[in-house]
Amino acid sequence: MPARIRTTIYTRYDKFFRIRLLTWDSDEISKEVDKMEKETVSLKEEALRLCWNMRGGLNYDQAMMLSVSERETISKIIKDNLETTKKSGLPYF
Repeated sequence: MPARIRTTIYTRYDKFFRIRLLTWDSDEISKEVDKMEKETVSLKEEALRLCWNMRGGLNYDQAMMLSVSERETISKIIKDNLETTKKSGLPYF
């Protein structure tokens, strides 16, 4: 039985990626690769920020496996907690 892989990538955008790739010239391919590299860096940065703010409650592997909605929810909770901490005057490390 094939293993089910959990991913945060929207597969509907990648459904015909190979077909599109075959029709593009080298400039379009280069632009797409650059775009994907930026998205990768952004995702890694977001995962590392979540890990740092969770103070060990979430490791890097777990953060990378979160869905988009899960990352957004955790980020909102962190933002709310940060604002509460600032208002209360307590230190936020």
